[in-house]
Amino acid sequence: MQFRNGIPAGQLTAARWRKSSASNPNGSCVEVAKLPGGEVAVRNSRDPYGPALIYTPAEVTAFLTGVKNGEFDDLYPAGNGPSTGGLPSARR
Repeated sequence: MQFRNGIPAGQLTAARWRKSSASNPNGSCVEVAKLPGGEVAVRNSRDPYGPALIYTPAEVTAFLTGVKNGEFDDLYPAGNGPSTGGLPSARR
C-alpha cells in the first residue's frame, strides 16, 4: 500500500506511533511510525490527526546517517541539543 504526503495521520490506522524518550513532556514532539510497506510516517504530537509526512526507507536512512554524522548539529543551540556521542557513526 502506498500513502501520500499530507494524509491525515488519523487515517493511518495500522501506524503504531512512537517518540523519543528525550521528548518534551509537554507534548511538543515529533512522532514516527513504520508503515506496512516499509515507509515511515512522521507527525506532530500536538496535532495527532493532522497531516503526516511519508518517507521511503532510503530517505530515512539518509537522514539518520546525517544525524549520526552531526550534519544537523547547527539546528539547536550549542550545549542544549542531544548528544550523539553514544551513537555509532556512519562515517567510514
